[in-house]
Amino acid sequence: MDRNTTSKIQEYLRKSLGSKSIKLEGRENKNDSADVTNNGEFLGVVFEDKEDGEVCYHFNMTILDIDLK
Repeated sequence: MDRNTTSKIQEYLRKSLGSKSIKLEGRENKNDSADVTNNGEFLGVVFEDKEDGEVCYHFNMTILDIDLK
C-alpha cells in the first residue's frame, strides 16, 4: 500500500479505536498489507482487497487465550 493509503487507514483506526498511538507500517516485500501497532506492540495486519473494481481493507487481529487472563 502506498503512504497516502496507509496514512488514511491509520487515521481511521486512531479515531475508531480511540488511540493516537496506533501506527501502520509497511511490511517488507509485501505491497498489499501493513502491520498495525499500538505503542510499539503488534496488534495485527491490514490487508488490501481489490475485487471487481472495488477496493476494501481487512483488519486481522489475533487474540491469544493467554492475553485474556
